[in-house]
Amino acid sequence: MKRLLTSVLLSLTALSMAGPAAAQAWPAKPVTLLVPFPPGGSTDAIARLLSTKLQENLGGNFVVDNRGGAGGTIGTAMVKRAAPDGYTVLVTSLGPLVIGPHLLKNLPYDPTKDLDYITVAVQAPNVLVVPAASPHKSMAEVLAFLKANPEKMSFGTSGNGSSDHITAELFWQQTGTSGLHIPYKGGGPVMTDLLGNQVDASFMNINTALPQIKAGKLRALGITSAARSPVLPDVQTMDELGIKGLQVYSWQAVAAPKGLPADIKAKLHAGIVKTLNAADVKPKLLEQGFEIVANTPEQFTAFQASEFARWKKVITDRKITAD
Repeated sequence: MKRLLTSVLLSLTALSMAGPAAAQAWPAKPVTLLVPFPPGGSTDAIARLLSTKLQENLGGNFVVDNRGGAGGTIGTAMVKRAAPDGYTVLVTSLGPLVIGPHLLKNLPYDPTKDLDYITVAVQAPNVLVVPAASPHKSMAEVLAFLKANPEKMSFGTSGNGSSDHITAELFWQQTGTSGLHIPYKGGGPVMTDLLGNQVDASFMNINTALPQIKAGKLRALGITSAARSPVLPDVQTMDELGIKGLQVYSWQAVAAPKGLPADIKAKLHAGIVKTLNAADVKPKLLEQGFEIVANTPEQFTAFQASEFARWKKVITDRKITAD
């Protein structure tokens, strides 16, 4: 009996130690960084950057898995259904977290309840651009044209309810004007038609537009950041141009299924922050127009709530739909 009791006590001791040991061992198998969009966009690029550097900073294997569809909501729902063990992580833009919930009915997840927020990794403002051959040389000229010709100037966007679309809607609302919305299936076709002078203007993410601006193929007329961007120092902010309430950022963030263990959350957060601020990473991101955010889970949670309310009002006021 004594030997049996000793054996039981040793087994219980081993079990009690196994939990912390297992948690400390994370990641003990490949971690999936699920991107709810097709390859090639800003979110995919950030995920692939993280996958490479997290392997260096945390060990283990981090694999990007693209699961696009329905504005990112399909992939986000997959993360919601995954086990909260640190082996499925969401790398997403703002769309599925603060825009899609107001556009789509019967959303298969609740972004305020079903996810643990880790950090907003980066953010980037939008830039109002026109083709180099456009007759509009300044924001004042654009506003004058819009006021004299309602819904005659076309604004290309990457789709209904996209960041560039709601930025355009907010721009029209704040300036008392109206343009002609032309939704495309992604940012690539918008760029093609802008360069081909088939569409008049677009509120593009700065990292997307920057190469063509520097090449002289697009003209930047204003930027939605709080301060001028270091990569476009001559482009005035919307506030400087007299357009208030148009500070808008597209952002990429990291989240996980609700219930992620606190120690894994802390380890993942620390690894991401270290990655974003690495000497061989941060300068490259800044050169592309990204701003490093790397906020805390608590700050991200509060930020998501604020953005959720902000875009709900814009979508409701402007009667924006997903169709």
